[in-house]
This record gives sequence, C-alpha cells and structure tokens, in this order.
Amino acid sequence: MSDESRVDAESPVDAESRARPSGRLRRLAGHRAVGAGLTAVAFLLVYLALALPRELDQLTPAALVRIPVEGLLGVALLLVLPPRIGRALAVVGGAALGALTILKAVDMGFLSALGRPFDPVFDWVLLDNAREFLEASYGSTGATAAAIASVVLTVVVVVVLALAMLQISRAVGRHRPTAARSVAALSVAWVACLALGAQLVAPVPVASRSAASLAYGVAVQVPASLRDERVFAQESAADAFRGTAPSELLTGLRGKDVVVAFVESYGRSAVEDPGIAPAVDPVLDAGTATLAAAGFSARSGWLTSPVLGGGSWLAHSTFQAGLKIDNQQRYRSLVSSDRLTLGSSFQQAGWETTSVMPATVRAWPEGAFFGVDRVHIGPELGYRGPGFSFSPMPDQYALAEFERLERGRADRGPLMAQVELTSSHVPFTPIPKPVDWNALGDGTIFAPQVEGAVTGDDVLKDADLARAQYRDATVYSLSTVIDYVQRYGDDRTVMIYLGDHQPQTSIVGEGASHDVPITIVAKDPAVLDKIADWHWDAGLKPSPQAPVWPMEAFRDRFLTAFGPEPAQAR
Repeated sequence: MSDESRVDAESPVDAESRARPSGRLRRLAGHRAVGAGLTAVAFLLVYLALALPRELDQLTPAALVRIPVEGLLGVALLLVLPPRIGRALAVVGGAALGALTILKAVDMGFLSALGRPFDPVFDWVLLDNAREFLEASYGSTGATAAAIASVVLTVVVVVVLALAMLQISRAVGRHRPTAARSVAALSVAWVACLALGAQLVAPVPVASRSAASLAYGVAVQVPASLRDERVFAQESAADAFRGTAPSELLTGLRGKDVVVAFVESYGRSAVEDPGIAPAVDPVLDAGTATLAAAGFSARSGWLTSPVLGGGSWLAHSTFQAGLKIDNQQRYRSLVSSDRLTLGSSFQQAGWETTSVMPATVRAWPEGAFFGVDRVHIGPELGYRGPGFSFSPMPDQYALAEFERLERGRADRGPLMAQVELTSSHVPFTPIPKPVDWNALGDGTIFAPQVEGAVTGDDVLKDADLARAQYRDATVYSLSTVIDYVQRYGDDRTVMIYLGDHQPQTSIVGEGASHDVPITIVAKDPAVLDKIADWHWDAGLKPSPQAPVWPMEAFRDRFLTAFGPEPAQAR
C-alpha cells in the first residue's frame, strides 16, 4: 500500500479522533460560560439586595452605586470557613438577606405612606387593612391578585437569593486568591468612603451598611414593641376622670348637640403648604365670614396626631380616650379596658350617642366601649349612587343621612355624634361635587360625576397629580362641613371638626409634622367662652402661632373646660 493510500485510509479515523476532543472542549467552554454568567447574575442580585435604599424617593441608579460592607464580610467568611460549612452558611445567609429585602420593600411602602418604618410586632394588621383598601378601590379581584402576587414574590426573593449566595460561595471557592484581593481592595475603599462621608445621592452613603442597620433596627424594635404593653398599662392606669359622677360631667354643654366630624387626611399641610393652601385657605376664610353672618363663631388650634398617612382609627381612639394610641396592640388593650372616653362621658351624662361610619361595611363591636348607642355603617345608609373609590359615598350624603336619621328626629334628646367624612381619603378620586341638599335622594344623582374621572392608579403613580387631587378633595370636604353647619346648625349646635392625620409623605414630604387642624363652631357664645383660656385663634383657620397640643391631651382639656375639675385636682 502506498503512502497516499495509507493516508486516505486513515483520514476518517484521524478526523473522528480529532473531532472528539474538540467537541468536549466546546461543551466545557459552554459550561464555563454558563457558570460565569450565573455567577455574575448571582453577584448582581446580592449586590442589589444589599445596596437597595429604604426610601422610595432614593431609589435612583446613582443611589445604587455603593459598597455594601455586609457583602465584604460575607465573602471574607467564605474564604476562612471550610467549604461545606461556607456553603451551608451561604444558603442561610441568602435566605435571611431575602427576608431583609422583603422587609426593606415593606419599609419603603410604610415610609412613603405612613412616614415610619414597618413594626414587625404590631403592623401585620395593617397589611389586612391594605388589602381592604385595595378591595374598596379596585375590587376583590384586584385585591386578591395583589395578595397572591405578594406571597409569590416573597417566596421567590427568599429562594433566589439563597441560591445566589450558594453560587457565590462556589465561585469564591474556585477563585480564592482573586476573591481575597478583591475583598481587601474594596474594604480599603469602603473605609475611605466612610471617612469622607462620600455620597452620590444625598443622603445615601457610598459606604453602605443598610442591611446591617435594618437587621439591628429590627432586633431593637421587637423587644421595645413587646415592652410597650407594660408601658401602656402604666399610662392608662392614670385617669383623672375615673370615678367622676355622671352628674358632674359636661355640665357646660347641657342641652347642646355636639357633633365631632373627622375629616380624612385634613392635615397642617392643607392650610400651610404653598401648593395646597392657596385653594384651601380661601374656603376657610370665606366659611368664617359665612358662618359669622349666620350667628356662629369659631376657634381653631392644632393637635398632633399619633399617626401620619393612615391608621385613622388609631387617631380617633387617641382623641376619644386621652391616651396615645399609635399601634394595634394599644388599640386592643384600650377597647378591652374601662377607660372613660368622650363618647362614654356624654353617654353617662345623659346624651344620646351615635356614630356615622360610611366606609365601614361590617359590625363595629368597639362602639360599646366608646359609648355609642347607635352605629350607622355604610350599607345601612341607603346609598344607591356610584362609589367614589375608597369612599363609598360623598360626605354631603353622609351628613344628610346623619341629619335625617339622628338630628332631625322630633323625639330625641341632646345628641352627641361622631361622623367620619371620607371623601378626602386616598386615592382622592373621583372627587364629588356638591348638589342641592333637597335633591340628594338615594345618591343616584351623583352618577354622572364619576364618568371620565382620573383613575386611582393614575393618582398613585403621579405625585403632582396626587397633590392636586388631595387639595381639591379637601376643599370639597371642608366646604361640605361649612355648608352643613350653615344649613342645619342652630343655637344648640356645637360642631367640632378636625383632621385625623396628615396625608402620605409623597404629598406632604419627608419630615412633615403630624399636626392636624381642629375647630370648634358654636352659636351660643357661652360655649366658646369656656375655652377662652385655650388661646385658640378666632375663625376656621388656625395660624402658625396657634397652640399645638398632643391629640391625647384633648380629652382632659375638654372635660375640664366643660365640667368640674377632675377628681385628682379636687
């Protein structure tokens, strides 16, 4: 056989032998590329989880340029621990980081809406309230979908970050020298940035330790929240009016009808914010003049609400009970106690007591504690008109039903009522327009007003639009209260209207006060003479210099002004 024929005969074999290792190399290279890609994605996910700021308005690309110290410490641990222990620690640490990331996202929502971080002991009930808000605003399908998506997202984040940390631990094990040099260099950079206070976006530091700070904050908050039950028990044990005889309560208001109206989200910003006040203040000034012409006088001041952005029932109970109620545990402890409230003091002193709650759709057993004889919830008010997002009916209709069901009764005695006005509740759309009081009927007259209204989604996504809608909704609610007093008020009427809390921080800005306006309107001058030493401003609008009291201080000041001195003082 010739050399040529020998080569030809061997060529297929040689070609196959040469092709076999080449294919393995390609597959090996592909596996390495996939592994490198997975490692890069894992590093990115962990980095983003660590660098994520806690406040929504800080969430910008520049704010994510940070050096997380927790990541450096984590890699350093993987370098010094045995591989098997390091991988187990990585999985546990990744799951914990996932839980912290979810908590950080919840904090974003709480800080944006309520101006405070999530309390892991007391705030779980607020998640159910959020579901109810979504259901009222967007329907049960939307609320259910949001709840399912939240649960799925939580599980996915925890699992994905656990797997990401496992992938990182394997990569560190394969590239120990490179990992060690990287940690050393970045540690020097972190210390330098910390010393210099380096920031690309204020107040987010480049030298990040936000995850560690969050974990520490939770570790401190949980025992503090658990201790709060004992602290509250001590506070509630001191009651200056416990044991006061009913005949000595509220003697300065005998024969009067006292109406307490909570105007949803009516806060200090409504009368002082340059973007909101120019629309609200003229309504208050004109209302002062209108009511004065009808023989009414008014005095106004400020109360500091225990909450901001939400939690109206906590503010209501603070006002009623004379104790700071800023979490659900305090609320539960309060309503299971024998604390004297404003409502129960009127009830004991002989007033008929009632509450109108248009946004409440189920029984309210706490009414007995607050001294309420008759509770009128939304489904019982006969409204057949369109819903106004969270608010099921306009404030005008709720006040008209209160007048028909309670104040307009010929057989009644003196009345004390709490009326909740919800037209200025987030998402502030659609905004009702006033109609003739005589034409209200069953509320179907409002049907055309919801057509073409901006959606709640649009309002919540646009801060400028939300401010404008809040402004207009507040104007509507205040105008309605003023119109009600002018139309139905008489010599016996004492109207106390106030805000429950400021709106969410996306409207009032970070660091806004918790102050809300409060106004007392009466035709009988003897009523306002009783509170002359409060030094409140004349009219419906409190000035910046008007007195500011904690909301929990109102009960004792009110009972003192309109009755004998409390027992302890005597």
